Amino acid sequence: MTAKRKPAGKLFVLDTNVLMHDPMSLFSFAEHSIYLPMVTMEELDHNKKGMTEVARNARQTSRSIDEIVSGYDGKIEEGFPLEPHCHKTATGRLFLQTDFISSELPSNLPIGKADNQILSVVLHLKKHHSKMEVILVSKDINMRIKALALGLKAQDYFNDKVLEDTDLLYSGVRELSENFWDLHSKSMESWQKAGHTYYRIKGAIAAGLLVNEFLYQETDKPLYLIVKEVNGDTAILETVNDYANTKNQVWGINTRNREQNFALNVLMNPEIDFVTLLGQAGSGKTLLTLAAGLQQVLDKKIYSEIIMTRVTVPVGEDIGFLPGTEEEKMTPWMGALQDNLDVLNTPNEEGGDWGRAATQDLIRSRIKVKSLNFMRGRTFLNKYLIIDEAQNLTPKQMKTLITRAGPGTKVVCLGNIAQIDTPYLTEGSSGLTYVVDHFKGWPHGGHITLQKGERSRLADFAAETL
Repeated sequence: MTAKRKPAGKLFVLDTNVLMHDPMSLFSFAEHSIYLPMVTMEELDHNKKGMTEVARNARQTSRSIDEIVSGYDGKIEEGFPLEPHCHKTATGRLFLQTDFISSELPSNLPIGKADNQILSVVLHLKKHHSKMEVILVSKDINMRIKALALGLKAQDYFNDKVLEDTDLLYSGVRELSENFWDLHSKSMESWQKAGHTYYRIKGAIAAGLLVNEFLYQETDKPLYLIVKEVNGDTAILETVNDYANTKNQVWGINTRNREQNFALNVLMNPEIDFVTLLGQAGSGKTLLTLAAGLQQVLDKKIYSEIIMTRVTVPVGEDIGFLPGTEEEKMTPWMGALQDNLDVLNTPNEEGGDWGRAATQDLIRSRIKVKSLNFMRGRTFLNKYLIIDEAQNLTPKQMKTLITRAGPGTKVVCLGNIAQIDTPYLTEGSSGLTYVVDHFKGWPHGGHITLQKGERSRLADFAAETL
């Protein structure tokens, strides 16, 4: 980069992990310019082989860089314009390291390490372009700490974060104020249809509601509602089914709290194609989902079978070292499935041992366990697809899975964003957070955050105090 053309705004130096995390990060800095050290290109080349998500992203990044630099007839030192390659979302320039930069780091930091080479580039740029703000962007926390210790500006890659504060994440549930009925009683209409009571309300609160959002009011006679329709400042509310009542058992189980009841309402509704359930360990996510699935596959025959998959952390790594078929390889990852089936397959004394064994064989024949590694290109018709541990998926992986759904398929994503095992994923950038935020208010999508654990008093106490 020469003195002839200095980029406007800020200059962001990208760490390799940013490019391997999001290949489109090249076009995510608006009017600011970006700088790629030579060691970053080396690391992209080193990580391009394989079928993992990281390898695919590295190859995609290399293709994007090749597209940017190809056909440009200007001087390399003046940078490459980004605007022609991104529908004008980025108006800055891409600069590549063209000069050898000698180490300016403290002697105790080995220059042979890639991270330290990038830090030396940032130090060089800061020293020779003092009028410009040079910022290192990295997903590596330790890298950012080292940069700050050397007096350099460093930050995380924020573009893929849906929310800065996950406390603001849509919960799917809203409490009505105590004076709600007093405020709306004059203009409210109500009627009954098919065993449900409907209310049409008008006003500011109606305009702020989302379709399939649940409303509740805890009084002597608790009221639980779901928003069926929102049109301007008018909304139609419907009373929900009470799955806590023994008459409304789903595969032999009843709900134990308000959020579980709301969850079963969306799981049992065939008009809702996409469901996300968040909650701590023991809140009943997997149990409720399996019970609803078995009821709709074996009794109501809405879906042909249940397909269950989960992330095998580390994501996308080959599971071929485990013996057996694809389903047998996935068995060690599916302990939660077995545990919940044991709860749902309660002994039936009338049928005896043979009856119980036949029932278990029938259930297992309708549940398929699949690996995420082989999902690309597939289409599922009339299936009940469960994605467990979805918090470990990136937004791109989540899109790949959800788009597998064909006609008549219902997709249920389960997870706890407080338990993310995938490197560089955070609560704000998880694929589960991404779909919850983007699907809220869709007429065929539902979301519930389960607040209370119901596993045991020991598990509940441990979750609260440890």
